[in-house]
Amino acid sequence: MNLLLIRLIIFAVLFFAGLKLYRMYREWKLERQELLEDDERQEGNQMVRCTWCKVHVPENEALREKEEWFCCSAHRDKYLEEQKSE
Repeated sequence: MNLLLIRLIIFAVLFFAGLKLYRMYREWKLERQELLEDDERQEGNQMVRCTWCKVHVPENEALREKEEWFCCSAHRDKYLEEQKSE
């Protein structure tokens, strides 16, 4: 009977140790994934200047029209109207 109890205790300790290691691994993996996503967001975000108001915005958020960059559609439209009148 003592041998069965000892085996049960050893099994329980190993089970909880394995569970703790799995949780630590999963947490490490999530942290690493968040760091990689942050790096991907920061890469390739070159700044461009709005032709109308001269404000710098990230390239992935800017609008492009005829080799010109704009921060919003309103500034793009104003610039295009100004170009037509000239």
